[in-house]
Amino acid sequence: MRSLVLLHLFLLQVPLTRAHWEDYKYGHQGSELHKKSCCSWKCILFTLQWPGGFCQSLNKEIPCRIPESIKTWTIHGLWPLHAQHCCNCWPMFHSDIEDLEAELYEHWPSLITTKSSFHFWRDEWNKHGVCAACVEGMNSPPRYFQNCLKLQRQFDIRKLLEEANITPSCERPYKFGEVHSVLAPHLGNKLEIQCVKDTRDREVWFQLKIPLSQNLTVSCNHYIDTEADYRLGQNIYSGHPCPPGVPFYYFPINHQQPKQPCG
Repeated sequence: MRSLVLLHLFLLQVPLTRAHWEDYKYGHQGSELHKKSCCSWKCILFTLQWPGGFCQSLNKEIPCRIPESIKTWTIHGLWPLHAQHCCNCWPMFHSDIEDLEAELYEHWPSLITTKSSFHFWRDEWNKHGVCAACVEGMNSPPRYFQNCLKLQRQFDIRKLLEEANITPSCERPYKFGEVHSVLAPHLGNKLEIQCVKDTRDREVWFQLKIPLSQNLTVSCNHYIDTEADYRLGQNIYSGHPCPPGVPFYYFPINHQQPKQPCG
C-alpha cells in the first residue's frame, strides 16, 4: 500500500518536472523557472586564453600541457554574467558533441594535464552552458558549443595583434593602452585584459574576456567591471585585470616548458 502511495506521488510530480524541463530547454518566456533564474542575465563573457601565459595562471600544484597543434588563442568558455549552475537537469553526453569534437580539440583543448578535454567541455556546459541555454540559439549542448566555435573564428585575436606588430616575446613588455587600443575597436571598450604574476613578479597576459549581449553582439550596456566578474570561472587560477599603469608580457607558447615559457 505504501509503495502505491509513493508511486502515485511520483507520477503527480512528473508533469511538473517535465514542464519545467521543456520551459528551461526551449526558453519559454512565460514559465516561472524562466522568470526566476533562467535568463536573468543580460551579458555573457566570451573568454579566450593565451597558452603562453595560461599555464602560469594555474595553482602551483596543477600540471599543465600545451598540445603541439596549439599555436594561438584557445577558448576557455562562454559565461553568462552572474549566473552559474542554473540547472542540474540537463547532463551532457559525449554523443552530444561528437560531430564537433575535432574542432573542439583544435580550438578548445584542456591545458590541464589531469583533466581530459571532454571533462573540460562538460564542466563548462554544466556550469555555464545550462545558464546560456535559455536563449534559443544556445538551447542544447551542440548549439552552445557551435556558438563558441563561431565566436572564436570571429575574433582572430592573434591576427589583430600581429597586424599592429604586437607579437609574443620574452623580452618586450607591452603597455596596457597600446594593446587595448588595438582590440577595443573590434571587441568593445569593456573588454578585460587579464594578467598573472610570474615567479619574477612580472605581469604576464594570459586571458581575454569579451562582453557580449544575449544575442552575442559585441559589448553589453549592462556590464560593469567588478571583482566578482573577473573572478568568474577562476577557482583554480590566480589571474587579475592587468594594471593599466604597468607594462605586461605576452609570452610565446612553449610546448616543452609550458609553465616556464621563457626559461
